[in-house]
Amino acid sequence: CRMTRQGLSWLTARPIAHRGYHDMNRRRWENTLSAFSAALDRGLAIECDVHLAADGVPVVFHDHELRRLTGREGRVNEMTSGELASLPVGGTGDHVPSLAETLALVSGKVPIVIELKGIEGRDDGLVRAVASQLAGYSGKAAIMSFDHHLIRRFPTDAPGVPGGLTAEGTGVAEIEAHFAMLAHGICFASYNVDHLPNPFVTFVRERLSMPVITWTVRDPERVRRTFENADQMTFEGFDPN
Repeated sequence: CRMTRQGLSWLTARPIAHRGYHDMNRRRWENTLSAFSAALDRGLAIECDVHLAADGVPVVFHDHELRRLTGREGRVNEMTSGELASLPVGGTGDHVPSLAETLALVSGKVPIVIELKGIEGRDDGLVRAVASQLAGYSGKAAIMSFDHHLIRRFPTDAPGVPGGLTAEGTGVAEIEAHFAMLAHGICFASYNVDHLPNPFVTFVRERLSMPVITWTVRDPERVRRTFENADQMTFEGFDPN
């Protein structure tokens, strides 16, 4: 990664609202413009999830399946961004937003961390599509993914965009696979708070001066664990202010 920890200091400056500042999907649902607005009101950084819709447009949605969030059957990647925009989330006034709508709302007011959700063989163009939206965006933004096949595309398809590895696990095979991702120019890691400390996180923080954020922090014990072993938390279900 060409960026130093100081160059990425914005990534860890403020707590990161997991899928926006939602209320555990009671009235204000995850990954909606309402949840992102609530994060903006509190000066919190934002994490969101992005899939590629059937028309090649990045949309903000966590699951591969529609049912939990919209009550509809089907898969996100089988619907166009326009069809998804017409679906209410959780029966509220919020719809499935595009990444473009989300970036227009955030508008550089706080940092945004975008997790790319892929389905290998069906997500060609996802990294490039997200990068092209970020090319015209003046705010602080980073991308990350669990999917190693997507991370391998970061250097070619999203040059200049800070990229990270979303990860978990403490087993030898898992840790070795994480180390292999260092060959692809990642700048930070987002790690399961329940799997700290571990050799990968210790190495990238202490030897590479790479920032590490955690997911998903929901209680004081995990806040403590984050700041003993990492640099910032991705949280939900409470107000860190």
